[in-house]
Amino acid sequence: MYLAVDSLVPVRGKTLAGLDEFSASLDHSAVPAVWVTSRTRLQMDDPRRKNGHTHPFIGEGGCAVFLPEDYFHLRPEKTLRLGRFTSMPVAQPQPAAQEALASLAEDTGVEAVPLRSLSPRELVQNSGLPARDAEMARQRDFDELFFFAGASDADIARFVAEAKLRKLALRQHGVLWSLAVGASLQKCIRDLTKLYDRALRYHAVVLGVATAAEAPEVFACCERNILLANREAPASHERDDAANDDADEASDEVSDDVANNAAENAENTVAASGRSGAKKSANDPALGSYSLTIPLHAPETWEQLLETVGSRSYK
Repeated sequence: MYLAVDSLVPVRGKTLAGLDEFSASLDHSAVPAVWVTSRTRLQMDDPRRKNGHTHPFIGEGGCAVFLPEDYFHLRPEKTLRLGRFTSMPVAQPQPAAQEALASLAEDTGVEAVPLRSLSPRELVQNSGLPARDAEMARQRDFDELFFFAGASDADIARFVAEAKLRKLALRQHGVLWSLAVGASLQKCIRDLTKLYDRALRYHAVVLGVATAAEAPEVFACCERNILLANREAPASHERDDAANDDADEASDEVSDDVANNAAENAENTVAASGRSGAKKSANDPALGSYSLTIPLHAPETWEQLLETVGSRSYK
């Protein structure tokens, strides 16, 4: 199971209630839960420890798979040692992204300010995070976090279009953006799934679980999907749609408002069915195909998800 956790495990504050018990139940059922996040391995240390997560995770928005020590007896073809993890890199390691950002900014004439260039005080002010969290956020293994300085909508659209021509992975995270060379969540999931297939000696269904904020990317990479319907947009994904329409069109990305409206419609449909339980399959143009909708904040959310994941139809 590939679980997008950025909306479930905030950078600051408490993890969504019940996630730790859900993780423990999955372990008891021998179902590995691979976390998918835009954060770094340093940022994921505390959440993984607090939730007892001992499985691989995909970090920095599809830049690499991070494997705990001795998780697989089979050795992946291409690995990179990073801290306590054996990494399966998909994107090029730093300084590739740093150099690509500098070149792109110079060629387009759009000022892009990387977080690594800021003083500690400026870093806190621009990231909105406490000093320790902000420092971990900018220590990237693969991608480069940055923000635009004085750029117009047209400037950003031109920057995004040029990045696409150069086949650079560009993502928006509120006021911040990330750039990576060669990142691919689809390849991360495909490569890790092959390792699981070899270790298990059979192919289990590649199941994606995500809220609307992460669903468009995650659902496109998995065989079956479950939407955790949530009316509330994560703070890190709030954006001014009117100011970013051109950039969105150039990058072919789905806006968070569209995604959250789709999730709200899904949740309303569930409520209209007269029960707080799951709703069957849907094919939403904003989110992609998913076989089930489960309300995120219902008392039985994790119980329903655990029951569904453990059923034979998802194995």
